[in-house]
Amino acid sequence: MIEPLECFARSEPVRIVELAESLDASERCEFDYHWHLFARPAQLAPPGDWRVWLVMAGRGFGKTRAGAEWVRSVAEEHPDARIALVSASLAEARAVMVEGESGILSCTPPERRPLFEPSLRRLRFPGGAQAQLFSALEPEALRGPQHSHAWCDEIGKWPVSHQRATRCWDNLLMGLRLGKEQRIVVTTTPRPVPLVERLLNQEAYGDTVVTRGSTHDNSANLPRRFLAAIEAEFAGSQLARQEISGELLRDIEGALWQRALIEAIRESGQCPPARRVVIAIDPPASAEGDECGIIVAALGQDGIARVLADCSIGNAAPGRWARAAADAAAAWEADRVVAEANQGGAMVRSVLHAADHALPVKLVHASRGKTARAEPVAALYSAGKIRHHGVFAQLEDQLCGMMLGGDYSGPGRSPDRADALVWAMTELLLSRAGDPRVRQI
Repeated sequence: MIEPLECFARSEPVRIVELAESLDASERCEFDYHWHLFARPAQLAPPGDWRVWLVMAGRGFGKTRAGAEWVRSVAEEHPDARIALVSASLAEARAVMVEGESGILSCTPPERRPLFEPSLRRLRFPGGAQAQLFSALEPEALRGPQHSHAWCDEIGKWPVSHQRATRCWDNLLMGLRLGKEQRIVVTTTPRPVPLVERLLNQEAYGDTVVTRGSTHDNSANLPRRFLAAIEAEFAGSQLARQEISGELLRDIEGALWQRALIEAIRESGQCPPARRVVIAIDPPASAEGDECGIIVAALGQDGIARVLADCSIGNAAPGRWARAAADAAAAWEADRVVAEANQGGAMVRSVLHAADHALPVKLVHASRGKTARAEPVAALYSAGKIRHHGVFAQLEDQLCGMMLGGDYSGPGRSPDRADALVWAMTELLLSRAGDPRVRQI
């Protein structure tokens, strides 16, 4: 049987407007902040004697709002509550958990809004409850303080180096000893990192409840343009299953690349100045329209190579993929186009020059299999010599499907994008003429 509040949450917008218009001014002001009227059931704390509520869902699901509203309800019901707010950094804790569009300040009625004291990293609620901000970058900051409740946001991106994420979690648990029922809400996009796996394993013991969901569960509150854009960009990729559908994608045993490693070397913001920029091409094996891998990579003045763009193109005849490569070379001001010539060097060179006669083309010949060529590049990833400047869903899916021993277990018939990346990084970091020169890992 559907509860009355769920009926209301599923009502047509006109019904909600009608009810709002029947209220007086003070009631209407409170109406906007009545979370139980508008929340989906998955955004409300589950019943039962749980200790950890893990909300693991796709982006845009409404995880942040669920966490913020839970903190607000705890503060209003327990005047003596001491709540820890933990994020990947203090900046994110403030920008997302406290001051964000779905944060604690935004979801609280103005007359009951807590006082935020940034210098003290503290929220003071009118009833007496307090919330303190912590960063997973500083696990030892949670050694000593005591709490009754905690909200941990995006634990999938907490720093894994030096076991900071697990140390932060352990210190939080040891300080969770105030009040009568200590509870933690965890909101995160699924990522196969040790702390997420640890919490999922605890589901079987009963004190951890897991709520799963996808971006589309909240489609009524998301712009159609956003939903169309993410479908166009990521549809069919394994990353879409993780970031949109909310699935936890575990690594394939024996794969050369692991997703946790790729997440660890991902960058955003402005790139350092480049010493070289190359376009690497893995041409299709036939002229009937197979996918052509086209990767843009740069060697920075800091000695780090970066993937800048994936311009790969599917169902492409030679003239079309050559034009795409030429356009990428012009857009990124590449100093060299590296193309595999095993499928006919003269043809590859001619179609590239037909697209742009000034392209500085270098043909390379594969004397070893794709996996054998990829192993030294995978070692460079582990050594911290390569970064991904952005998210490249289909490329990363292919990388994580390349196996030791020569097999390929990723999407599609062949890892064309991954092979183009290998040629790019070989040119930048492993070529005898390259700079710097890496002899052994």
